[in-house]
Amino acid sequence: MIANHKGEIPFVILIIPFLLGITAGLTFISSLHYFNRLTIALLFLSLIFIVLNINYARFGLYKVRWIGGSIMTLILFLTGWVSVIRYNELNNEQHFSKTPAQYLIVKINNEPTIKNGLVRFTSIVEQQINNGKIINTTGTLLIAIKDTLANKLYYGDELLILSRYNVVDPPYNPAEFNYKRYLANQNIYHQAFLYPKQFIVLNRNAGNSIVAYSLRLRQRLVEKFKQNMHDTSAIAVASTLILGYKADLSNDILQAYSKTGTIHILSVSGGHVAIIYLLLNLAFGFLGRYRYGKVFKALIIISLIWYYSLLTGFSPAVCRAAVMISLIIIGNTYSRYINTLNILAISAFFLLLYDPFFITDVGFQLSYLAVAGLIIFQPLVYKLITFKNKWADKLWALCSVSIAAQVITFPLSAFYFHQFPVYFLISNLFITVPILIIMYTGFIYLLIPQLPFVSAGLGYVLEKSILIMNKVLALIEYSPFASIGKIWLTTAEYILAYIIIICLFYFLFDRKTWLLRVSLLLVLLLGVSISTKRINALRSDSITFLNLKKHQGLVFKAGDKAVILSDIKADDKNYQYTIQPYLDSCKIADTALYNLKQNINTAFLIKNNNLIQFKNKKVLLFNKDLQSKQLVHKLKVDYLYITDNPHTTVNELNKNYDYAMLVIDGSNTNKLVNDLETQAKLLQIKYQTIKRNNSLIISSN
Repeated sequence: MIANHKGEIPFVILIIPFLLGITAGLTFISSLHYFNRLTIALLFLSLIFIVLNINYARFGLYKVRWIGGSIMTLILFLTGWVSVIRYNELNNEQHFSKTPAQYLIVKINNEPTIKNGLVRFTSIVEQQINNGKIINTTGTLLIAIKDTLANKLYYGDELLILSRYNVVDPPYNPAEFNYKRYLANQNIYHQAFLYPKQFIVLNRNAGNSIVAYSLRLRQRLVEKFKQNMHDTSAIAVASTLILGYKADLSNDILQAYSKTGTIHILSVSGGHVAIIYLLLNLAFGFLGRYRYGKVFKALIIISLIWYYSLLTGFSPAVCRAAVMISLIIIGNTYSRYINTLNILAISAFFLLLYDPFFITDVGFQLSYLAVAGLIIFQPLVYKLITFKNKWADKLWALCSVSIAAQVITFPLSAFYFHQFPVYFLISNLFITVPILIIMYTGFIYLLIPQLPFVSAGLGYVLEKSILIMNKVLALIEYSPFASIGKIWLTTAEYILAYIIIICLFYFLFDRKTWLLRVSLLLVLLLGVSISTKRINALRSDSITFLNLKKHQGLVFKAGDKAVILSDIKADDKNYQYTIQPYLDSCKIADTALYNLKQNINTAFLIKNNNLIQFKNKKVLLFNKDLQSKQLVHKLKVDYLYITDNPHTTVNELNKNYDYAMLVIDGSNTNKLVNDLETQAKLLQIKYQTIKRNNSLIISSN
C-alpha cells in the first residue's frame, strides 16, 4: 500500500529525522557532557516552535512553511540524540562501575539459561557494599556461574556476589563477531564469572510479578509439549515457533533454517501475531452480529494478542506487530481508513522512544524492513505477472510476498550473516502449509487440558509436522548451490545495494527511464567495488598472528589459499567464531589446518620442526622444545614467535637468533609476557604482544 500523498504517512516523514538523531547519538557523541547542551537546544527549539504556531497567522508563516518543518525536523533529530544519551546506563552517576566495592547485591532480570554447565543471566546491580557501607546503584551486569546450585536460580532472585567483574572484551581478530558491541547495544558493559561459594541467595521472586508469571507460564507450556512429544528437536522448534523459547534450539537447526532463508519463522514476530489474529478473528466473528459486538470483539482480540506478547517476553518484533494489529483492529471497528505504512512508523517511533537501542537489534531491523517491503514492494512484484488461473494467481501472490521480503532484507542480512539462500522461494513456499498446521495445532494443544487421546493425537500431528518440515529444509540445505556464502559487504556497498533496490522498485512504480539508468550505473559501481576487493585479496600475501587467548593461531595466506597453524580443531566453536570469519572475509577458498608439531611442504610454505619459510619470510616458533638449546651460529629469521610459555629471556634469545620482531602470544603466562616486554623495551627491540591486544597482520608482498 503506497501512499498517494505524504499527508497519509505523516509518521513516516517525521520518523526519519528521529532515526537520524538516534544514529548520531550511537555513532558520535553519547556522553553526559553534551546532554545538557543538547537538552537546552531542544527546549529552545520547542519553545520557538510553540510560539510560532500560536502566532502562525500573525507572522504570516503560511508563506514560509519550510520554517516550521525545519524546526520540527531539528526537534525530532535532537530528541533522538538526547534519548540515546539518557538511555545509556554509563551516563548515570549511580552506575555500579563508578565507585569501588567489595560486594554487590544484584537482582536477576531475565530468564537464566543453562548451557555447557554454565548458568548465564543478566542482572540489575541494586546496591554496593564497601567497608560495611551500603550504596544504592544501578546498571546491568552479565553473570555466568559454574555451580550446580545455580541451576535453581530464577527471574527475580536477589544475590549477594563478590564485586569481581570485568569490562567486556572487544574483538581481537579481524572479522570476528563484536560481542562487546552486541552487549553494549543492550546496555551491558561488564560481566562477571563466578564459582561455587561466590554467591548467596538473599531473596526469591523479588522481580516484576507480571514478568515472573509470564516466564513461569511459558516454562509450564514448554513442559506440556514434552508430555506428548518425544523428539527433542521437534520440541525445541515448537517452543521457539509458538512461545519464543529458544534455549533448547540446536545450532544444526538454526543453520538449516538460516541457509534456506526461513530463519525468520524461528523469531516470533509479525507473521506469528498475524496467524493468531486470523484465528481469533474467526473464533469471535459471531460477535459482529450483536450491538456493540464489534467493540467487544476488538477488546477481546487486542487483549489476547497483548497477552501473547507477554508470553514471548515483549520482544520488539511482537510488540511492533501487536501495536500495528491493535491500531488496524481499532480502525476497522470504527470504519476508519488507516495507512499500514504509517502504523508501522508509529509503532517504531514509540518503541524507539521507549528504548532507542532497539534500533541496533538485527531482528528489529529485519522485521521492520520485511514488513515495509511487503507493504510497498509486494504489490509491484505481484503486478509484474498476471495469471488467469485462480490457483496460479494465488501461488504467484505467495511468491511475490517471499520475493519482496527477501529482496528488501538481502543487503542487511548479507551485511550481518554473509550469505544468501538461493532456494529461498522454494523453502518459503514449502513451509507455508506446515507453519499453519504447527501454529494452529500448537495453540489448540496448549489451550485445552490434558486429554488422554486428544492431546496425544495433537502432539503426534505437531511433532510429525515439524520433523517433516525439518527434513525437507535439511534436504534443501544440502542441495547443490543451496546458498552463496562469504558475502562481505562494506558499509558503502551495503548502502549502495539499498539505493539500487529502491531505484529499481521505484522504476517499476513510476516507469521513469532515468531511474533505470541510475540503477545500472550503481550496479556497475557496486560490481567494480566488489571486483576490486576480490582482485586485491587474490594478489595479497600475509602472515596473521591471531589472538586466541590461551591457544595458538597463525594464518599464512597466499592469494586465495591459506595454511593455518593452530592447536584448535576445525569443528571447535572457537575456530568457527575466530578463525573462520577471517578466512571467509579474505575470500580464501582453499585452506589446510595443521597443528604446530606437524611438518609441512606446500607450494608457498615449508615448515621443518619449528622453522617456517613462507615466501620470502621466515618465522621461528620458539616453545619449550627450544628453550635450552644453544646454536653454534645465529639463526636469522624475520619473526620470533614465543608460544607455550618457555623459560627464556630476551638476552638468551639474542644469543641464538637474529630477528626483526618478537611476537608473544596469549598461551604464555602474564609473568613471562611482562618480563619479555620489560626486557624488550630496555634493549629497544621491536615486539608485539598478542594477549588482550589485536591480532597482528603482516603483509609479505
